Order: sequence, then structure tokens, then C-alpha cells
Amino acid sequence: MALKFSNTYFSELADLGSVFQPAVFPDPQWLVVSDDVIELLQLPWQEKDQERFLRAFSGHQTLDGFQPLAQKYTGHQFGQYNPDLGDGRGVLLAELLTENGRWDLHVKGAGKTPYSRFGDGRAVLRSCIREFLASEALAGLGIATSRALGVYTTGESVQRETVEPGAALIRVCESHIRFGHFEYAYYQKDEALLKRLVEYTYEFVLPAQSKLTTDASSVKVDEKASAILQHATHRTAEMIAKWQAFGFCHGVMNTDNMSILGITFDFGPFGFLDQYDPSHICNHSDHSGRYAFDEQPGVGLWNLNALGHALSPLIEKEQIAEILKQYEPKLVNTYSELMRAKLGLFEKTKDDRQLLGEFLAIMKKDQADYTHTWRLLSDYNDPQSDVDELKFIDNFISRDLVKTWFAKYHQRLQLENSKVSERVELMKGINPKYVLRNYLAQQAIEAAEKGDTSQVERLFQVFKKPFEEQPEHQSLAKRPPDWSQSLSISCSS
Repeated sequence: MALKFSNTYFSELADLGSVFQPAVFPDPQWLVVSDDVIELLQLPWQEKDQERFLRAFSGHQTLDGFQPLAQKYTGHQFGQYNPDLGDGRGVLLAELLTENGRWDLHVKGAGKTPYSRFGDGRAVLRSCIREFLASEALAGLGIATSRALGVYTTGESVQRETVEPGAALIRVCESHIRFGHFEYAYYQKDEALLKRLVEYTYEFVLPAQSKLTTDASSVKVDEKASAILQHATHRTAEMIAKWQAFGFCHGVMNTDNMSILGITFDFGPFGFLDQYDPSHICNHSDHSGRYAFDEQPGVGLWNLNALGHALSPLIEKEQIAEILKQYEPKLVNTYSELMRAKLGLFEKTKDDRQLLGEFLAIMKKDQADYTHTWRLLSDYNDPQSDVDELKFIDNFISRDLVKTWFAKYHQRLQLENSKVSERVELMKGINPKYVLRNYLAQQAIEAAEKGDTSQVERLFQVFKKPFEEQPEHQSLAKRPPDWSQSLSISCSS
């Protein structure tokens, strides 16, 4: 089967990047690949194909249609504008055209680029495995995310805080356009470039349902810019609402890490909540707690304001403000709907917010495990489960508080018209049994560094179906061990 490639970014926005040939690595070997992404991209994957793609992704050969380019963008990092950003170790190889859409093929860890600054352009096995597992795990949860075709080892050793094995990740998404692309054009005071970027994003990146008409030529550039900002606002709100509902902490929400499509992007020191701590900081480099778990909704709006400011030469400030006003209600409504479902509630009442707030307050007070507790509540509602009220209450220290809350919860359930079976199906479809806890990723990484990739593969397969029981993998659903609390994750990768 002949693959169809396109290079719209290269042809339309080449001055927002630099032509770059990926490094040639000495001994590339596939470590793990995603069969789901292979299917999504409709790739042939016989043994000869695997070798061909490995060589193409590791610099040993090229495929007809590849036009490698490192993208230029800027952004606000921890609130401060940084003009010296860009793909410091990544390269966009091409855009693959499939029946499922247009997909960027991007290698992370492809070598030193014009934007590497003091970096070496390499990636390490640790960070590549983490991003591979995270992107596929979030996809399993239904959270908008970039995807990962696979990870290969490079045969190199890379100096970080210690010497680590080198690797590269093949990232796949519908577009790599970031908030930071627009910021670069704005701060360069290049309105012509900003207009071209808007025209490109509207034509090639924005989904059809977010466009104003099928005839792009009849839409003015300011209208296109407004449509882009509105799409980013709605999708970012939905994405972050899901982060909060599932207990996901991104860790480094700089504007250069924000996708214009509202997908989870650029995984670094991320983490899922273990104990429920709303102020949890997953990135030990985040000394001020700017990107703490409970700060994420506010940071999302801050970043959208930065995007709106970058588009202000094309959109009236009043229009920008009107669009950004849509963010909070969109996020709150999406989050509320998700949390009602986690409680097993189909109907909406005025007291639901208080009921949820009281439950989360108890979880915080008792440092209850976020994922485990919600799943336990799902099991309690399941007549086929052995979890009764007493067993659920024993999950907490503040038993009297939980008993009081349980009485209110039972009263609330009486207002529902749904069947118990429907409630259980709803809850078990939104309260996962399995999430990618940091200690699980760390164990898989340590095994892979010793040559055993079976744990990486096992986690990948389990997180495809995080809501299913999968009794043979029950050990992966346990509360994290005490030693996991000492794991320290930073931006180093």
C-alpha cells in the first residue's frame, strides 16, 4: 500500500521553522509500538515494514514525501515570555493522509536543531516511555491527547543528571500548532506572518465543525482568527475539565505546551493523583506551585488570554473578551457533568455541587486515594460486588463524616429515575480501575533499562481498557506503595 504524504506546514509556513535532517543513530531498535496507532494511521506493519519505518524514523533513510522541519515558536514559561523556543529536539517529518484524517509524524529526540540552545537534541528512554504510556493511557480514558506510534532505543548513552540510555518517540497528532506559534508572530510584530498562520490554521487544522462555512475564501481573516480562538477556548476547557475529573496533573502548562486543538501535549513531569490533594504539585521544578492540580483551570484561562493577546492585531479586544468569557461556563458545565456521572447521577439538582464538595472534602481530609475511592463507590452501587456500605466506609478515617455523607447520597439516589444497572454502567464507564501511577511507570522504566520491556507492554495493554475489571491485572489497581511518595519528577528529560 502506497502511503500518501503532504507537507502543508513546510509549503505554507516554512519561515516558521528550519529545514533539519534528523540525527543518524548508531543502533536503533523498536522498544514498543502502539497497535492502536498503527491502525489509526493505516500503516502496513509486516516485519519488512517495521524495519523500513525504523530506519526512516532514525535518520538512516527517508521515505518519499518526507520533508523534515523543526518548528519555530515561542511562549510564556512559568508566566514569563521566552523568545528562544522551538523544536529543540523534535522534527516534523511529514503529514500522513489517511481515511482517518491528516496526521503529523513527529520524532521527539531527533537530534540537535537550530532551536536546541544548550541542549543536545536527544531524549532518554525514561521520558520516552513515560510519554508513550501517558498519551495512550489518556486516550483510553477519553481525554483529548497527542498519540504515540512507538519508542525506539538509539544505541547511544545520554548525559542527564546521570548517564541514561537514549531513545526517541514517534509522536502523532492532527497538528503541532501551539499557542506559541501565534505568540512568535505577534512578538515579532509580523502581522503578515500572523495572518498567514491564521489562514493556514483555519484551512488545514481547524475541524470542519468549527469553521464558519465550507468556502474559506469567503471568510475574512479576523473571522478566521475568532473561530480559531473560540475553538481553542472550548476544547481547552473540555480537556482541562477532564484532567480535573480524572485526577491528571500536567505539570508544565507553559503556552508553548498548549495545543491550538485543545489536546494534551508535551508530556513531561505529569502525574495522576494518588492521595486526593487538590494542591498537589507533580513537577518538583515548580517551586511556586503555578501548575498545581487545582491551579490548572485558571492557568488554562491565563494561557488563552495570552493566545487572545497574540491575535489582538486581527480581532477587536471586545470580541476576544466575549470569546474568553465562554471558557469558565464551558469548563464548569463539563466538569459538573463528569462528576455527576462519577456519582452515578443522571438527573441534575441544585444540591449536587454541595454533595460532591462534601465528598471531596472528606477525601482531602483523610488523604483518600482518588482513583481507588471513586472505583470503590462504583463497586458499592454494583449488586454483584462484595463492597457494602461498611467496606466503603472502612476506606476512610473520618467514618462518622462518611456515614453522614452516605445518608445524603442515598437520599439523592432516590431522586433518580434510572435503574441500578444503568447507574453501575454509568459509574464504571467513568471511574477507571487503572490509571498510570508514577510508581508503575517507574517500575516499567527500570525493567526496560535492564532489557525487559514486558512491563511497558503490559501497562500499555491494560491502560487501553482502564474501565474494565481485567482481574489478571488486579495488582496494578492497588493503592501505591509508601516508597512511591518519594518519587521526584521534573522537566529533565
